[in-house]
Amino acid sequence: MAVATGLLAVGALVTPTAVAAEADAPKATVAQLKAVDSAVEKSDIAGTAWYTDAKSGKVVVTVDSTVSKAEIAKIKQTVKTDSALEINRTKGEFTKYIAGGEAITTGGSRCSLGFNVQDSAGTKYALTAGHCTNIGSSWSIGSTVGSSFPNNDYGLIQHSNPGAADGRVYLYNGSYQEITGAGNASVGQSVQRSGSTTGLHGGSVTGLNATVNYGADGIVYGMIQTNVCAEPGDSGGALFSGSTALGLTSGGSGNCSSGGTTFFQPVTEALSAYGVSII
Repeated sequence: MAVATGLLAVGALVTPTAVAAEADAPKATVAQLKAVDSAVEKSDIAGTAWYTDAKSGKVVVTVDSTVSKAEIAKIKQTVKTDSALEINRTKGEFTKYIAGGEAITTGGSRCSLGFNVQDSAGTKYALTAGHCTNIGSSWSIGSTVGSSFPNNDYGLIQHSNPGAADGRVYLYNGSYQEITGAGNASVGQSVQRSGSTTGLHGGSVTGLNATVNYGADGIVYGMIQTNVCAEPGDSGGALFSGSTALGLTSGGSGNCSSGGTTFFQPVTEALSAYGVSII
């Protein structure tokens, strides 16, 4: 299931003068930021993603190339305040990636394995993206036993060959990264992503608790926003920092030739939902 996508660097829509003026304005309160967040979602514009930046006191909205000036105006009109709103544009279109660490397949579709996990009884599973497990019950590594998309983006596949469940992440250079546990991402953190289409790529976390509107495919909440590139087929793949598992590749815009914006499902939420732990 190939999906066309494109990515480039993010560029702000506000002018330097406007930024300077806003820097002198008082920061919005927690209640005001929640109201702005709700207003952005209420505007219901496909191709948008947003998170609250407590440090700047703003809701930061990223819009892809499909979002028109009129739709940006609609967001601003719905929010009714510019002081707590920052809008950035990225080239390309936000799409969930359907085509993974290492590849897993179902029918004619390919995704990527995120992390191998186990329950208290020692049963072995693979965590991947929910929009992947939604499209097939029988995979090259086993059978889907859990799937959550939209709202979340995580799924669980039970291994048909438990002995093949490797707790490491493949780095696409003949070596592996040991994963010893899971954690929560932080803004500015250096991270890496492994996926079956583009291999290993790195970057940093740019936002937390992002909401992504994939249009007809649905909205997901609580995502990790990064400047790491990804392409279709990388979906479900591992986001990590050193030996710590952080997330599962969800979607974004761009490619690994020119860069882009990619969103990840926090892995700690998926582990909690299924009652499993990293192998």
